[in-house]
Amino acid sequence: MARSELLTEKLKSLPTNSGCYLMKDEAGTIIYVGKAVNLRNRVRSYFQKSSALTPKVRRLVARIVDLDVIVTDSELEALILECNLIKEHKPHYNVRLRDDKQYPYLVLTTSEPFPRLLITRRVRRGDGNRYFGPYTSSKAVWETLRLIYRLFPLVTCRKQWDNRPVQRPCLYHHMGRCTQAPCAGKADPAAYQAAVSDVALFLEGKQDILMRKLRADMEAAADALEFERAARLRDQIQAVETLVERQKVVSTRSADQDVVALVTDQGLTAVQMFFVRGGKLIGQEHFLLDGLESDDDLEEATAEFIKQYYQEANYVPSEVLVNTRIEESEIIEQWLRGKRGTKVTIAAPERGDKKSLLEMAASNARLAIDQMLQRTATENDRIMHALAELQEVVALDDPPERIEAYDISTIQGRYSVGGMVVFERGKPAKAEYRRFRIQMPETTGEPNDFAMMREVILRRLTAASKGDPKFTRLPDLMLIDGGKGQLSSAMEAAAEAGAPQIAMIGLAKQFELIFRPGESVPIALSRNSQALMLLLRIRDEVHRYSVTYHRNVRGKNSLVSVLDTVSGIGPARRRELLRTFGSVDMMKQATVDEIAGVPSMNRKSAEAVYNILHVPDTQGVGA
Repeated sequence: MARSELLTEKLKSLPTNSGCYLMKDEAGTIIYVGKAVNLRNRVRSYFQKSSALTPKVRRLVARIVDLDVIVTDSELEALILECNLIKEHKPHYNVRLRDDKQYPYLVLTTSEPFPRLLITRRVRRGDGNRYFGPYTSSKAVWETLRLIYRLFPLVTCRKQWDNRPVQRPCLYHHMGRCTQAPCAGKADPAAYQAAVSDVALFLEGKQDILMRKLRADMEAAADALEFERAARLRDQIQAVETLVERQKVVSTRSADQDVVALVTDQGLTAVQMFFVRGGKLIGQEHFLLDGLESDDDLEEATAEFIKQYYQEANYVPSEVLVNTRIEESEIIEQWLRGKRGTKVTIAAPERGDKKSLLEMAASNARLAIDQMLQRTATENDRIMHALAELQEVVALDDPPERIEAYDISTIQGRYSVGGMVVFERGKPAKAEYRRFRIQMPETTGEPNDFAMMREVILRRLTAASKGDPKFTRLPDLMLIDGGKGQLSSAMEAAAEAGAPQIAMIGLAKQFELIFRPGESVPIALSRNSQALMLLLRIRDEVHRYSVTYHRNVRGKNSLVSVLDTVSGIGPARRRELLRTFGSVDMMKQATVDEIAGVPSMNRKSAEAVYNILHVPDTQGVGA
């Protein structure tokens, strides 16, 4: 049955239940995910002859050759499933929060006896910790972290402690930066947990509640003649008051609000968020969206942003202000109410203070777009100049649109890997990156970089000649990380693969010299050369990519070596542990319960693994 016939049959048999639908293209890739109260009516509406369809929807429909549906018991379940499916598949035609996995969070490790405050980019649901964020600025995260460690006596190192005296207090304790010192058994668990609660209030923006608590503690300490503690609390109160004074009062009501304003201009969409806690503007963040084409899509984009943002956010306010009405606001409010535990309202005010607050947020969003457009224009000019200069240096007929770079990473010939990165029009095309596990026999002496480079280039070009879709597109220029030796090896591989016409250059690390085929004297470009800056950027990226892969390979082998020493861990369990954690470092961060949760593991085996990973290095076990 042809795909078009298959699609026709599926459209005839669609259920009337609520659920999600997944549109697929000819390659079977999911290109759109949606939800519906009635799947039959909603999905069939895409295929009706109607001039009401937007250009974006018409392009979507033209690519649909197949679809799947998932039936749910309610519209709320469909909404939750839709959020998860969009996050997993990132369909091209859905509005998407750009690079959402890269935003940093602050995590308060409340699952530990003595919690710490750390920066993370990975939110782990159900781990017992509290997450705050996301933040779009790493600088803001670090500033917040430093401020909290200055105000509150949390453990400042990255190690876990259980208050057993295992070492002497460190310098931070003597400086008064870690007054509890659980590493030396000096901590008061109740006092420490009180400090953790204060940190949580601070990060939630509830400084007024925090100050009332600190003042009460200060007065109690003074009454008990604990004057040193009272003085420390006084200093904390003054620091928090100074911070609060800088925050703008935007409401006479002690309201918790998130203000969400979307603005689109010249193909870019920015979201500006203001965070209002207790009637005060305590912070702001801006985000970028992909998949929005015009102001006509603003309502859909606002709804999609709210769903994607609050799917990860760890605090939901009682009110969310938006600059456009949302048709599905009631079901989203129901979903948010389930996350918050109390009523949540989504409002699009048309007058008054709330409207003014939205207009201020929209102005900030427009400013973010203007700054981005200016940066983009400047960057594009610089890239075009660099490519034109590179064309002249390499003697190409045209500026190179596709540049591939190659690097080898190894340690004395062991765990050797190769990396290939691709830059198109001067920008990284990460979907085109490829990696190679070196197949030549490992050595324990001096590695043969030339032979390994030859192997990587030969495998890449041979795959292209055989029609491998991952390697079909050939580059305008190959950048080889190394000097004349590596370049000669790459040229030999190209000739053997039947592609001697591909332009190649080598970039030596020492003095950043450029080697061209058949020329013994390298080219030394000016340090201010745009072409050299572009080549260095590409070289650094391929080096980063290959080193990362090398560490992963090495880490997995190290994990297998460590697990070989644990009784009861056979090939099946070792394979599952390797698939779940990937490296010794990641497994060391896991709890016994997390290890026991791996398929085929039990608690006894998990404890054995945990113990072997946490034996002090002085006993001869390391990563």
